[in-house]
Amino acid sequence: MTNQQKSRTLAGIAGIVAIATLLSKLVALFRQQAIAAAFGTGIAANAYNYAYIIPSFFLILLGGVNGPIHTTIVSILEKRSKQEAAPLVESITTLVSGVLLLVSIALFLSADGLIYLVGPQLSQTAHAIAAEQLRIMSPMILLSGLIGIGFGTLNTANQYWLLSLSPVLSSITIILGLGILYLSVGSQIISPAYVAIGGQVLAWGTLAGALFQWIVQLIVQWRLRLGTLRLRFDFRSPGVQQAVKLMAPAVFASGMLQINLFTDYFFASGIPGAAAAFNYANLIVQTPLGIISNVILLPLFTILSRLADPLEWHNLKSRLRQGLILTALTMLPLGALFAALAMPIVRIVYERGAFQQDDSQLVASILVAYGIGMFVYLGRDVLVRVFYALGDGETPFRVGVLNIFLNVLLDFILIKPFGAPGITLATVGVNTISMLLFLGILHRKLHGLPLRQWSLPILGLIVSGFTAGVSSWGTLWSLQHFFGSQGLVLLLLQTIASGLVGMGVFALLATRMKLPEIDFLVARLTKRGAGSQ
Repeated sequence: MTNQQKSRTLAGIAGIVAIATLLSKLVALFRQQAIAAAFGTGIAANAYNYAYIIPSFFLILLGGVNGPIHTTIVSILEKRSKQEAAPLVESITTLVSGVLLLVSIALFLSADGLIYLVGPQLSQTAHAIAAEQLRIMSPMILLSGLIGIGFGTLNTANQYWLLSLSPVLSSITIILGLGILYLSVGSQIISPAYVAIGGQVLAWGTLAGALFQWIVQLIVQWRLRLGTLRLRFDFRSPGVQQAVKLMAPAVFASGMLQINLFTDYFFASGIPGAAAAFNYANLIVQTPLGIISNVILLPLFTILSRLADPLEWHNLKSRLRQGLILTALTMLPLGALFAALAMPIVRIVYERGAFQQDDSQLVASILVAYGIGMFVYLGRDVLVRVFYALGDGETPFRVGVLNIFLNVLLDFILIKPFGAPGITLATVGVNTISMLLFLGILHRKLHGLPLRQWSLPILGLIVSGFTAGVSSWGTLWSLQHFFGSQGLVLLLLQTIASGLVGMGVFALLATRMKLPEIDFLVARLTKRGAGSQ
């Protein structure tokens, strides 16, 4: 295959991933709008976020795209024929399923105590609802492993559309459940008598979505002859042993990030509505971040896995720089706009039904903090993928252990002066330190990285992002000063205008830096149609 054909193939993959992920994220955003309109930041929504901590922990950790199971399966199957893949996938599935089934049962039996652990300051009503929701969602632990294996298997078969599109099912089931509940009880859904019922609908809808997501993957996997539900106990085969060796530290390393979420919610349990507010703000951020993350990381990880040989490290370093600069080019302006335009964005997206102005203020304050940390969040992920590509899962694990203690310290320090946004700022601090540590370790591991050369364009893009954010904020302030801010249409137009000004300023400043990654990004956007042929 020529370089031009490879480029077109990668562009085609990126186009498929972008479209499918965009649809997935938009449906997820609509789901969150439905939850916000029904419950606001009230008891049912807040309890659901505490109950969902553990299922989401496993779903992200084990079942997520770019998660440790996904990346491990890709690394192993890329080096094997299709005939070897099916029995290997079945053996790994049998092993993972047996372990996670036991964990699911343990979670069901210990739901009440676990809610006390993660939310010690929840009200009695919120605690009871959260414990019931957690029992309902406990089978998701088993499903998360199966979904992760399916993602990795289908990734090697170039089924990128399904990787990005299947999460839509989880959102659809929740939306349908809330719709049925609303048709049954109408506006009474937020009354105390129906809060518990609403909480159950959220939990059952979430479980049904995960189940359907796995079934869809399994059907495609069967058709491609990449493994069935057959129980296979060939745990001593070289492929399974390699998977365990790579997967175990990777699971623990990625789990460190999710353990930090437990810490965050523990400290925030005394702030009414904080958990729901984190989720609302995070969904706004994850909509563009998830799209860009998949577009950058999915094709990039496959490439990095092929450059793990020391003879290819020159190309590996080049791809690493490309990943970091592309991350800065996309995340810094978006983060600046989220920070500068947080309040109008939240009002436009959520402020209706049970979601009122006080809810908007809380969510907007958290969104500002999320915006500040978007670059280091994705940049850290890019660096972690390099370690996985090199077959090194221990280094991310060690850094992850350090991050747990650092996160506890920063949460404790920042929650008092900043409240709920302080929890998010603590996460930003942890991600920043992690990114610097990973760069330093890779500098030694790869026999030198041109860090000074890389830092100059990144610093230039940071300054450009800050300038863009100030420009957006100034434009919004001016428009609201002269025209006011009442009315959804007016607020939407003002936000769009302010965002365009900010993006224009960033584009003007960034293009003057003459980075090759800018040309690459522009070419991908303008020639995506040709590249997907």
